Amino acid sequence: MAGRFAVRHLWFLLQTVFWVVTLVFFLTKLIPGDPARVAAGRFATPDQVEHMRTVLHLDQPVVMQYAGFLGQMVRGDLGRSTTTHQPILSDLATRLPMTLQVVAIGMAMTALVGIGLGTIAASARQKKGDLTVRILLALAGGIPIFWAAIILQWWLGHRLQLFPISGATSYALAMPARTGATVIDAALAGNGEAVWDAFIHLLLPAICLSLPFIAVVGRNVRSSMIGALSSDYVLFSIACGAGPVRVAFHALRATIAPTLTILGMQCGWMTSASLLIETTFGIPGIGAYLAAAAVNQDIFAVLGCVLVIGTVFACANLIVDLLQIWLDPRLRSTAASQGA
Repeated sequence: MAGRFAVRHLWFLLQTVFWVVTLVFFLTKLIPGDPARVAAGRFATPDQVEHMRTVLHLDQPVVMQYAGFLGQMVRGDLGRSTTTHQPILSDLATRLPMTLQVVAIGMAMTALVGIGLGTIAASARQKKGDLTVRILLALAGGIPIFWAAIILQWWLGHRLQLFPISGATSYALAMPARTGATVIDAALAGNGEAVWDAFIHLLLPAICLSLPFIAVVGRNVRSSMIGALSSDYVLFSIACGAGPVRVAFHALRATIAPTLTILGMQCGWMTSASLLIETTFGIPGIGAYLAAAAVNQDIFAVLGCVLVIGTVFACANLIVDLLQIWLDPRLRSTAASQGA
């Protein structure tokens, strides 16, 4: 059955997350510097540094450190951050909703704009509209995220004053944190002005975050639609007198499966790319937390962030696979035969 297929796929994704966390754990051991000294503080005495080394279990062999970390992770204990001095799980739970807000807005923009531009380019193939869209997609995909963030922050935020240039909300309109997501918290408080304020603070970061992903989706949709427009069923609909909009709609349906796959992968990449955006715009999410943890050699906080990002990757791909099974009867029968 399809349910068994989903369980098997989930098991595979859990293994993927496990190996990613394992790889990052051992890579952190190659980073120059002494995490115990960083955690103890720059004015700590040698005895205090050694005490911190014992507290963090850094005096044990690497294999024992790894085994201890896995045991803590299974129990839901990721340790305590040496940067914030708070439980890492609590830090992540506080910051994850903020990142998911930006990613959700960025994903919506990626899907809408990418599919729209790809459809326009395919419908106007070898014409000015196609050339214009391809140039725009090339620019969006070729500009580094951090550079685009700085330029748009200066131009749209500082020069034209269309967007706030930093922060997740205005201080005067900050709402009590219930979920950690500023837009949702403002909506729960019933404050429409605060909802708009929170949304407009996240819009420019989401635009910067989505630019390279819009390029990928747009190019994929254009390529898929060009192939679909020459297929038999589309040519038959044209022969029956279907208009351009209906023809484009029929061709667009053929792009759903590959576009869903790309969007699922990009959800995880977008979460990891939030490090650059959140640092640039001063948004207190997972990305900014990961950047601070890396700078301060907060190893277990880094591993916690990697675990979250890997989980987002896994969940996004699982959801996409289940959606494709639901949308495509052929995949549904294949999943049922594999689960039998």
